[in-house]
Amino acid sequence: MKEVLGNTFKPASDIENNTVESLAQQWAKKYLQNLQVDTSNLQSYNRLNLSELLSSSGREKTAQKIMVSLRSVSAKAWNKTEALLSKEVKRHRIDPNIINPWEIAADSFKIYQKALDVYTQQSELRPLSLVIKLAQEDNSLDERALEDYTEQVAPNQLATVIGADMGAIRKKYTSIDPRVIGFVSIQFHYTSQMLIEPLDSVERSLIGAYFKVIDDHLYMPLQRAYEAAAEHDFDSTVMSAVQQLLPVSTQIAKNICQSVIELYPNYHSLSGRLSDSVVKTSSIRDVEMFQVYLWVCALEGSIAAVQQELFPLCVMLYPPLKVEWDLIRHMLYLLGQEIKSRLTPQQANTLMPYFQALWHMFSPEVFDELGL
Repeated sequence: MKEVLGNTFKPASDIENNTVESLAQQWAKKYLQNLQVDTSNLQSYNRLNLSELLSSSGREKTAQKIMVSLRSVSAKAWNKTEALLSKEVKRHRIDPNIINPWEIAADSFKIYQKALDVYTQQSELRPLSLVIKLAQEDNSLDERALEDYTEQVAPNQLATVIGADMGAIRKKYTSIDPRVIGFVSIQFHYTSQMLIEPLDSVERSLIGAYFKVIDDHLYMPLQRAYEAAAEHDFDSTVMSAVQQLLPVSTQIAKNICQSVIELYPNYHSLSGRLSDSVVKTSSIRDVEMFQVYLWVCALEGSIAAVQQELFPLCVMLYPPLKVEWDLIRHMLYLLGQEIKSRLTPQQANTLMPYFQALWHMFSPEVFDELGL
């Protein structure tokens, strides 16, 4: 373990190689594979209404509505973020001068603009498998209408467009103080929620898929994982382990969250029950976040990412969000079981030393000692 903790990471100088492209493409494809379309909202839409909403002019109108409200929503989201985390700034002795809401707002404006640019563009991909799946659910839309709908749902394209930008934002704020990314992430999260709230139900479903990409890239060190992967041979054991887990990371997260919901059926976080849609979505994202941090550690050969970013962020964010450490402990236990069941012993050995370090960091002894 001392060898693991002592290793240093040399940043990759060239991230445009086949390894990086492969991991980035796998992550992007995962969005379509795991996309859950809420067809209940589509029942009241006939083909003409849906086609109009998804036309170039319809998508432009949706984007304009969002951009017009972005400034005021961003201010409201920051007030909510500050109310949630103001006590944590004092408790963690964070210098308030390094948290600049105007800079964060400027960065968010650029990202939302790019996301809406992708939304308003005609998708070149037509995921017929998703069309067939929706058609089998016996909703009232005909196949052509479903094609019109699904060819606009391209959050996988957004992942490739903004991935580098989101990586740059994470690096920018974590280099100041890794905990600052917590303020940035919560600010974006609240902003996205408030932006889609007044939209038409179908618009909300469409745009929500795009905003989730932003949310995920802020919480998860994906670009850092790609850069670390560039230092490895494509067929190395650790790369094969990451490639084995990446496509199923969402399913792993869903399995774990469902188990936690069943174990804690009456549990309430700040946002509601664990089974509530918003809480469940955030929980799945958090379990994926832990997985990505674990990959980063294995690829970098160092536990630094967890020590410097993940652990401090959890200690800062989970208490005000009313997330109990028992839940995190149980989630980690299930994650360890999932990893062992999906990898060969050789592949698992590349991850388990870092998982064990994570397990000990989130132990009851640590939190008892801290009075948490």
